[in-house]
Amino acid sequence: MKNAFQAFMKRPTTWVGIITALMFQVIFSAIWMTGYDGVTDRTEQLRIAVVNEDKQMGQQITDSLVQNLPFEMSREESLETAKQLLDERELQMVVYIPADFTQQASAQEGTASIEYLVNESNPALIKSVMSGAAAQITAEVNRQAVTWGVQAVLSQMNMPADQVSAAAQGLSQRVTANIQSMNVVQGMNNQMVPMMTVLASYVGAMIMGMNFEQSAMAISGSTGKWRRFAVRTVVNIGAAVLVSLVGASLLSAFGGQMEQGFLRLWLFQMLFVLTFIFVSQMFLYVFGMSGMLFNIILLSAQLVSSGAIVPRELLSGFYVKLGDALPATYAVEGNMNLLFGGPGVGSDAAALTVIAASAAVISAFAVLAKRRAVAPQPAVSIAGQSNAR
Repeated sequence: MKNAFQAFMKRPTTWVGIITALMFQVIFSAIWMTGYDGVTDRTEQLRIAVVNEDKQMGQQITDSLVQNLPFEMSREESLETAKQLLDERELQMVVYIPADFTQQASAQEGTASIEYLVNESNPALIKSVMSGAAAQITAEVNRQAVTWGVQAVLSQMNMPADQVSAAAQGLSQRVTANIQSMNVVQGMNNQMVPMMTVLASYVGAMIMGMNFEQSAMAISGSTGKWRRFAVRTVVNIGAAVLVSLVGASLLSAFGGQMEQGFLRLWLFQMLFVLTFIFVSQMFLYVFGMSGMLFNIILLSAQLVSSGAIVPRELLSGFYVKLGDALPATYAVEGNMNLLFGGPGVGSDAAALTVIAASAAVISAFAVLAKRRAVAPQPAVSIAGQSNAR
């Protein structure tokens, strides 16, 4: 037992395994604790637009909402324009005040309604925060409607105090909320798909790249560096096609949501899987097996900054800019569009193509900078030397 323990601990791979496990703890703790620090304090960075078509009470309500709500508020003239911005995730919610709002709020019977539009093709936290905001807005507008109604009554007649109180009580529930969702997500299992595909794809690319690097080292004595590079590139492309096909097929088999169809989802997944493969192997080309440390860092950074878990609007400026440079951000956004609904994925696909091409070029330069491995010379036996003599 003692001898086995000593022999096991003398192997470099044993210590590499221990150090890797330790680095996972250090890297994930450092990145996630700093990346998500202050997220709940940045809700003012979420964007809400108010579309008002009411020329009376609506004007005052809009001014009050824009000035007082703890969000990044704006006015939009057209509901269609606001819906488009919401669909593109430029807004997190649209508040719509219809043209007959004052008439409905002032009527003796019935209630006035404010419409709220939320895009569910976002991290789940967006819907939760915006639902709370809608309740807050409705309460504030309802208070203003009560004030408006009481003032209107008092301006028409001199009423006793008890009648004024009764009138105010009758106006206390004059406004209701009508929350409408765009791009509805069908269940928590579908909500988690963008994060799952990014995590599975990048971890798979990391492990595959590590094994490819070991295979390349094993045949380095008998094959040239450019032949190895070409073979790995061809195998990488084939693996991306196969892996993405299996992933998209399993998602379809388990009843996953696919608003824009299976073919588009598969092709887009093939693109970002290939990008992940090129990026993860780029570090191995440049740093050898030590490049796995950079892959661990990149994995954690992408999970934090991509918007798969927490909306990017709530992250610090550093992590937002970091996410702009990493492929997972575009993979998550494209997946949300294809799975739940939204604009096209052309810009996301273009960004992934640029990142993949850049990683491939850097890898090629790393191969160019490496010297060709010297093939080991076969050992000559003593008996062979004697016969030669």
